Amino acid sequence: MSASLATAAAASQAVANANAQRPRLAGDFNTFLSLLTTQLRNQSPTEPLDANQMTAQLVQFASVEQLISMNQNLDRLLALEQVSQLTAAAPLMGRTVEVESDRVALQEGRAALRLPTAGAAASARVVVTDEAGRTLNDRMVRLGSMPTTWRWDGRDMAGRQMPDGAYRVTVTGVTAGGGAASAPFTVLGRATSAERADGALRLRIGALAVGFDRLRGVAD
Repeated sequence: MSASLATAAAASQAVANANAQRPRLAGDFNTFLSLLTTQLRNQSPTEPLDANQMTAQLVQFASVEQLISMNQNLDRLLALEQVSQLTAAAPLMGRTVEVESDRVALQEGRAALRLPTAGAAASARVVVTDEAGRTLNDRMVRLGSMPTTWRWDGRDMAGRQMPDGAYRVTVTGVTAGGGAASAPFTVLGRATSAERADGALRLRIGALAVGFDRLRGVAD
């Protein structure tokens, strides 16, 4: 993955972390303010709040307020960084990319996976299913000394052409003796767009959307 795309993934994660922290900080701030106000309102006139204790609470109050402000400023800076990374992702459009995903993108009636080299697994069973869990394709693929590209023509077991979309895929390694083995795989497809949604950057491959941290390669 290029440095700019790695930065995009890091910025996306930082924004998600900042957004996750904001409600907690705001809640802490509001709770502290409520407690301090209640304490001041109900203090005894003959036994006012100790000055040192009051100072410590005000310092804590200011610290929480500054944390909220810093969090908001960081959010803005990272949002600007993400906009910049969207522009940097433009050269990927139209190119074949390799990503980690449990779904395969059917584009113009074609989809592809990259299967691992033979090792503990001599073969791989590839199963493609639709959203209802119906099996569309079930194939055994022999693995070789180099990674194998497995292609799907988009047809189900009855020969019917499926519409373009994102379909769930599972790959199970099979040993020479018929046992199960690990068979990590990646999905190949044509990058069609990049988007920023919910504080995260995502790469779209037709109907399939993945985070930039899932990008594993770009073809010439």
